[in-house]
Amino acid sequence: FFFQAEDGIRDTSVTGVQTCALPILAQVLTQAAAKSLGLAGRKSLEIVSGEKGSLAVTLRLVEIPVPQPGEKLRGPHFHNGFEECIYVMSGEGCMEADSGKYPVKAGDTLLVPPGEKHVTRNTGNETLVLLCFFPVAEIAKRTQDVAAK
Repeated sequence: FFFQAEDGIRDTSVTGVQTCALPILAQVLTQAAAKSLGLAGRKSLEIVSGEKGSLAVTLRLVEIPVPQPGEKLRGPHFHNGFEECIYVMSGEGCMEADSGKYPVKAGDTLLVPPGEKHVTRNTGNETLVLLCFFPVAEIAKRTQDVAAK
């Protein structure tokens, strides 16, 4: 929990958690202002992250179109030290992971443990739309792509 000090800066003395000094202000973060990540075979927008002022959350909106012949697709990757939670907003797909293959559809949620290699593919006839949640404000430095074999 964070408490607002008289000067409007976060006071962490109650929790003992050290954070950067940011004013406590709610904010609306729009899809239009999201950072485009340019990942192969998908549109990935980072809506919330440390760059946007978050202390402990990253949220991405990912759209994976129906794959076209010869199209370069994103390869498997894994996250060092944190989980990924993926909510399927629309479409159908399959997450391929170390532990197996998991077909998904709108309304399903995937929970990927730290360190498990995974990739989500579109297996349907329409764009697969995902909301991806991470319990850290910065994921890029602790996410690794798996080298192609």
